[in-house]
Amino acid sequence: MDFQDSPSEATFRKKVRDWLSDNAPANELSIGWNPTEEDLIEAGRKWQATKAAAGFGAISAPQAIGGLDATAIETVIFNEEEARFNVRNITPINIGIHMALPVIYRHGTSDQLKRFLAPTIRGELLWCQLFSEPGAGSDLAALRTRAIRTDDGWIVNGQKVWSSWAHHADFGILIARTDPTVPKHKGLTFFVLDMRTPGIEIRPIEQISGKSDFNETFLTDVFIPDDCRIGDEGQGWACAMTVLTSERGSSGNANEAHSVAPLLDIACEPMQDGRRLIDRDDVCERLAHWIAEEQAVHFLKARMLTRLSKGKGAGAEGGISKLVFTNRLQRTAGYAMELLGYAGSVARSSDVHNRVFFDNYLWSAALRVAGGSDEVLRNQIAERILEMPGEIRNDKNTPFDQLGRSRQ
Repeated sequence: MDFQDSPSEATFRKKVRDWLSDNAPANELSIGWNPTEEDLIEAGRKWQATKAAAGFGAISAPQAIGGLDATAIETVIFNEEEARFNVRNITPINIGIHMALPVIYRHGTSDQLKRFLAPTIRGELLWCQLFSEPGAGSDLAALRTRAIRTDDGWIVNGQKVWSSWAHHADFGILIARTDPTVPKHKGLTFFVLDMRTPGIEIRPIEQISGKSDFNETFLTDVFIPDDCRIGDEGQGWACAMTVLTSERGSSGNANEAHSVAPLLDIACEPMQDGRRLIDRDDVCERLAHWIAEEQAVHFLKARMLTRLSKGKGAGAEGGISKLVFTNRLQRTAGYAMELLGYAGSVARSSDVHNRVFFDNYLWSAALRVAGGSDEVLRNQIAERILEMPGEIRNDKNTPFDQLGRSRQ
């Protein structure tokens, strides 16, 4: 079901559909294929280069660097249409497009724009995010990684965690503490880090799925030249907010594999005795609830699109969309496995759809943390939409090195 587009938006949607119909099928992944990370990188780079050649690599970016100068609503329209195809937008390219590119474009120098933006849009550079730490997850401003200024750059020491695909990245976006004598949000600085720099150690984290998409990244006397600093010293929090705003806007995106529809198909299929699960009242009740949730998110996004079409920001409602989607995905994937019985719990099932449900169930737990945990999003919804009193923050104006024991 399409949104009610304006005439200009409908024209743009048709342009996108026509282009995708001509180009996406040749780049779709085969159903049932179990690719390696290297396979995914090759497929992702090929698809990104195809999009970039047509101006769709990062369509909101200026034409001068390979974009289309598209509006926010046109960007959403493209994402909706692209989700109809089983093409691969891989994590280290997504991080470059949705996180590195916005912060460099907004806060970077002209030389940094020339160096990083166009190669990122073409998929030539792979990126990772070096934000979270063992003691700084939801409270990112509590990070301890230190960057100390030298004559021509910075020496960085510390540890980052949950560094998605860092083992394949060419560059990372890094936030580090450069002044521990000021309140925690004010003493941070933002950098671009060449991941081939000596002193970087990447340790894979084995996940419950058996994969190792995430990593721990250790930085020991890592040198970063000052021309890789993004923004002014001490302005790292503003840069980080640019990244996180973009990340939260994209982390709730869904495709057909995330819909309730495949679960509905299972429920409607006749079993060996001829009965259907859909004929059970308890199954109908759950499916109706999740279909209603899915439609609610659909119409919430329609409201957000209306705001965008009027030149307004998307607002904090994006947090609602992400919160509802990720929780619903975990519940529906788990319920699908329950309905499938023993077959639903076999990760390497020969049935492709069974494997998708299994993978969705495992991945949905990570999605509830990525781009803002459930708790953080609920706080934002309460404070920014419901206008409830904010949480008491006793450390807001306290120098970082005076918070409990010294964290220098």
